[in-house]
Amino acid sequence: MILKILLLGEHSLRLKKILEKNEDTIEHKTDKLEYNKELLNSIDFMISYGYKYIIDKHILHILHNKAINLHISLLPWNRGADPNLWSFIENTPKGVTIHYISPEVDKGDIIAQKELFFSDQETLRSSYEKLCWEIEKLFEEVWPDIRNNNVSPRPQPSGGSFHSTKDREKVQHLLHKGWDTPVRDIIGRLKYDGSNKGYEF
Repeated sequence: MILKILLLGEHSLRLKKILEKNEDTIEHKTDKLEYNKELLNSIDFMISYGYKYIIDKHILHILHNKAINLHISLLPWNRGADPNLWSFIENTPKGVTIHYISPEVDKGDIIAQKELFFSDQETLRSSYEKLCWEIEKLFEEVWPDIRNNNVSPRPQPSGGSFHSTKDREKVQHLLHKGWDTPVRDIIGRLKYDGSNKGYEF
């Protein structure tokens, strides 16, 4: 059976070769997805990867259990924006996760994930590239089962952390070489206080 798949995000074109193995029809969008019932009803599956917009809950209602996200963190740690950056600054677990998309950001049931470890010789850029490579590899492994609805998702454990795009302003001064900043210079510089509102030095 050939599926119609909607790919969302700047990175998602990297997944096309994997998806094309099944000769599925692929539509790609990087701009904000608007509610379009006709379009949504024609979609068999939606995949988000590196997509910067929050998906409307009405869209998710139509695509219930047919929308997944590829997130470069070990959920529930570092939900939201800049997960790689925060995993070092707060020295929290690192990894990649494929999960169903829920109305609450990055809180959907987990389909697959992998914990990863990095040396302090990495930079933010090199660790980010490795995370992307790992999640694309994980997607290639599990996509046949996801496509055939042969997965056993599990709820996310409680706890973890969340960050918004604006939170980066609080730590921008630490990135003295931008994304080429060595991670050893920022590991554990802040402690997440668990409130989603502030940070402790």
